[in-house]
Amino acid sequence: MDIRVEIEKLKKEKNAVILAHCYQPVEIDEVADFVGDSLYLSKMAATTNADIIVFAGVHFMAQSAKLLNPEKKVLLPNLNSGCFMADMINVEQLGAFKAEHPNIPVVCYINSTAEVKAESDICCTSSNAVEIVKSLNVPEVLFIPDTYLGKWVEYKLGNVKVTTYNGFCPTHLRIRPEDIEVARKNYPDAKILTHPECHREVCKLSDFVGSTKEIMEFAKSSKDKQFVIATEKGVVDRLSRDSKSYNWGKEFILIKDDIYCQNMKWNSMEDIYNSLKYEQHEVTVESNVFEGAKKCVEKMFEALKTGSVR
Repeated sequence: MDIRVEIEKLKKEKNAVILAHCYQPVEIDEVADFVGDSLYLSKMAATTNADIIVFAGVHFMAQSAKLLNPEKKVLLPNLNSGCFMADMINVEQLGAFKAEHPNIPVVCYINSTAEVKAESDICCTSSNAVEIVKSLNVPEVLFIPDTYLGKWVEYKLGNVKVTTYNGFCPTHLRIRPEDIEVARKNYPDAKILTHPECHREVCKLSDFVGSTKEIMEFAKSSKDKQFVIATEKGVVDRLSRDSKSYNWGKEFILIKDDIYCQNMKWNSMEDIYNSLKYEQHEVTVESNVFEGAKKCVEKMFEALKTGSVR
């Protein structure tokens, strides 16, 4: 059985679409309809005409797709695909954080559960976090759960106090300032591109800081030929593949070997095939959470369109 051919047949039979995050195993791109970062995939989820969405990502991403498509069936190929950062905050912990800082709007990184989104004011992704916080037009925000992305936003804006919850991405936090220094020594001509979930000291030492999508766009458009990538391995896999396919003549080097998110790698071609064939591992959102969480995500899109939050 050619699993790629079988998946394509099932997609047509069931009017299904496959969304794949850039950190997924690179071979999944062969059957995916859309590949990108959280913001791009959220947009695709909001506009698809498919009856079934197979989300090759992690649980919070599939939840977000369900919030934007309540009438569609959303499937997560492998139920092991969680998110350590999202698990660092629950509703009770958010309530305590808000009680410590009353009457301050809560900006919720999309890397969070629907339950947490429902108790927040607005959602953001790493691509638009600066824009979303700016759109609130307030002197202070609470930012959950990633302290490093929140402090990056504070640095970029300069005039907004960003009080952060103490969450983090274990994968990005494995990148240390000394890793940047080693990369500078080993690859003196390379540009170092870093994700804002990294430690602030790592970001300060880098040539460019941006979301997954922004890193890939920078690398593609840059006249430089060598890049050290300080984010998850999937980005290097895709950039290296595209450089070879499109004859860019560029080299992409992972900052170090262990920048690898196991949760993002659980999904396989076999999992995608089985989820489509048997329509298994459906992701749902509890009715008492749904409307609040949906509003949190929809306000993000509203702010991106209008530049402000009403």
